[in-house]
Amino acid sequence: MGAVTIAEALAIESTALADGWTGEQLLDCAGKSLGHAIGRFFPTPGTMIGYLGKGHNAGDALVALRILRDHYGWKIAARNAFPIGEFTPVSLRKWDELGMTAPLDRCPELQELKRPLVLLDGLLGTGSSGTLREPLVTLAGEMSDLRQRSGAQVAAVDLPSGIAPDSGEAFSNTVVADVTFMIGNAKRGLLNSQAANATGALALVPVESLTAHDSSDLDLISPQGHDFGKSPRPFDFHKGMAGRVSIVAGSENYTGAAVLAATGALRGGAGLITLFVPAAIQSLISGKCPPEIIVHGYQNLREVMESRCDSLVIGCGLGNLDRARADGIIDLISTSPSPMVIDADALNLIAELKRSDIFAENHVLTPHPGEFARLAPDLADLSREDACRRFVEKTPATLLLKGCRTLVAQNGLPLLCNSTGTPAMATGGQGDLLAGVIGARLAIGDSTRDAAALGSWLCGRAAEIALNGNHLSEESLVPRDVVHFIGAAFRDWRTSSR
Repeated sequence: MGAVTIAEALAIESTALADGWTGEQLLDCAGKSLGHAIGRFFPTPGTMIGYLGKGHNAGDALVALRILRDHYGWKIAARNAFPIGEFTPVSLRKWDELGMTAPLDRCPELQELKRPLVLLDGLLGTGSSGTLREPLVTLAGEMSDLRQRSGAQVAAVDLPSGIAPDSGEAFSNTVVADVTFMIGNAKRGLLNSQAANATGALALVPVESLTAHDSSDLDLISPQGHDFGKSPRPFDFHKGMAGRVSIVAGSENYTGAAVLAATGALRGGAGLITLFVPAAIQSLISGKCPPEIIVHGYQNLREVMESRCDSLVIGCGLGNLDRARADGIIDLISTSPSPMVIDADALNLIAELKRSDIFAENHVLTPHPGEFARLAPDLADLSREDACRRFVEKTPATLLLKGCRTLVAQNGLPLLCNSTGTPAMATGGQGDLLAGVIGARLAIGDSTRDAAALGSWLCGRAAEIALNGNHLSEESLVPRDVVHFIGAAFRDWRTSSR
């Protein structure tokens, strides 16, 4: 399953109609799946206000509102851009089925609303193009004001109204969503990094009759479209089968990076974790680590090579390296046959020495944008997506480029775009946690691409779940909070609950 253009989505819908589905049946299926997807994403019921146009996008939203009210306990209301009599016939029937007496005729009184407050953007669907016009502009502005000033969240139906679904270009007055629920298939333009500020997090709403089964060169990382990482452990599973992870990390100034990487490997499912740190700081790191972690103080990095492991994680918080340690890191990366996550200061070292020739098929590279710029300065003028594709044409390694749209690239395979995450993750240490989780997945036998994709999805989803609690905010979330919800993220992946 890959991301589709609007022409491809319309062709899929035409095929479904030719196969005997009616337009109303398709809308009902889409709206019901949408309602359940929203209900799972926002687990605490409050007030859901549908901002409605008059087409089928509004019809999807109306069916979803009924599901949210009847199955999840939400209080619902509607703000209509047009008189009810101007609705399409199908959307008018959905309004009647909802049984709502009348839409709101003005912006709601906030003090009267049960919180949380979620605004459902059903103004325009994929059939629209160009900038918003009145009366849609006024309602889009109202949603923006409630989001900016009153803590409301915006959930977009299929796409934020006012964005170009094939290119991701956001026109003036485009609705800014916190999460976009794409129906049937990922819409190609919405996966582009330029669309991220308008779409927020991405969610895929499965509708079997509207789902493309052909591959594409761009795909969304979501449990609805991928099967890896879902098999339960055999009942006779033991820690040896879960894999051994060796982590080379930490320095006097960056002890936390080592601890977070080891904790990520622990929560990611590794059976045995050995954290290799400089001998001078072993006791300092040991006191900060979970008791399940083996902390080994090394004098020489040959000690890592002599240890048994199923995967390696190298680079988190290494800091400035002397010549001997730098040579040891390069030697370890270039000679170890184990699957390996190369992160942070190890990537900076490789960039400084211009040694990208040591990258191999068993490597996952996890740079943030600054580290990537040092690794590939020749790609600076390209979009993130094109830069990733060009980079992996020149290396056998798997690339995970961090960002609000984390991308996973491997030469010859579709570019993967992560669907989870939140601006709350803009805190030091999240990348160290991710490196550890990926290391755990490599140790259990995932391919480099699958491990990178699942790791990014899990960490992003864990952060989303953490924010569902009343005690955390975007400003206060830290990696230690995310750690506690990686298990819940695993459950959501296995059950396709997000």
